[in-house]
Amino acid sequence: MRLGMGCLLRGSDGREVGRLCLCRREVVKARFGGSIIPAVHFEYHEPTSVREAVELGARFGADGRFLAGGTDLLIQMRRGQLRPRHVVSLHRVPGLDAIDVDGAVTLGALVTHRRLEREPSFRGALQALIEGAEVVGGHQIRNVATVGGNIVNASPAADVAPVLLALDAEVTCLGPGGERSLPLEAFASAPGVTARRPDELLTRARFARLPPHSATAFLKAGRRRAMEISLVCVAARVTLDASRERCLDVRIVLGAVAPTAMRARAAELGLRGQPLTAQALREAGRAAAGECRPISDVRASARYRALLVATLVERALARCGERIRQAA
Repeated sequence: MRLGMGCLLRGSDGREVGRLCLCRREVVKARFGGSIIPAVHFEYHEPTSVREAVELGARFGADGRFLAGGTDLLIQMRRGQLRPRHVVSLHRVPGLDAIDVDGAVTLGALVTHRRLEREPSFRGALQALIEGAEVVGGHQIRNVATVGGNIVNASPAADVAPVLLALDAEVTCLGPGGERSLPLEAFASAPGVTARRPDELLTRARFARLPPHSATAFLKAGRRRAMEISLVCVAARVTLDASRERCLDVRIVLGAVAPTAMRARAAELGLRGQPLTAQALREAGRAAAGECRPISDVRASARYRALLVATLVERALARCGERIRQAA
């Protein structure tokens, strides 16, 4: 099927595609601001199996793009940042939208953020997954935006990817040469740059279930309470000993303060083996602020972002401790 970007404005049923691609700001600008969508044409493909999708990806290589939720891809095409000759939709591929919590936790690449925030098995120790998902865009965005898209887009300000990194998740890519898995921490190397090859399909993210006396938390700061890109976000995972006082293991992940989501390793090291006291949490926050590499831009200064890191890390760790003790 051959399509043009003009169809993004109005579908064949007469509805504006803002209801479909959900990039309302761009649609409003295009519809009422006088701008015209470039005449970018592409072939649209709808494989019905993972194998067929991978074969199409291998055939088209850098000339093709996989389409999941489309909340990033369609905007990039609209702006002329990407001009793929082939778009391979994954919506008819079975199995990519599955959540499996039997043993390890597996999230299919097409699991939406709305599914994450409504998944009952995540309430409790995996609460950070819900907290990260529920602040992504609005309801319409979360209904279509996917876990796989969040990972592959490799935005430094992503909300769900830092949580998965705090959970030591690994991602799996499938290509003509077979399947390979790698740690999520090694997947993104720069904004928009990942280890995924053009002919590979990211199929899932997977992480081990947490040990006893564990909890997670996610906090985000923006210039408004909703529909906002993170100025800073923090994901934390804490495991306490049987007394629920001393920290056995911890992960602290910072978003929007480096080219990719980053672990605050010095802060983690200083907290391991220590009682989870208010002083220890403050020191961890200060250590994390010293490790991050924020920039100054139109939304916030680097200094302000570093101050936010210190505060959010302290609060996220405290929230983890509270959740572990409340679950006792």
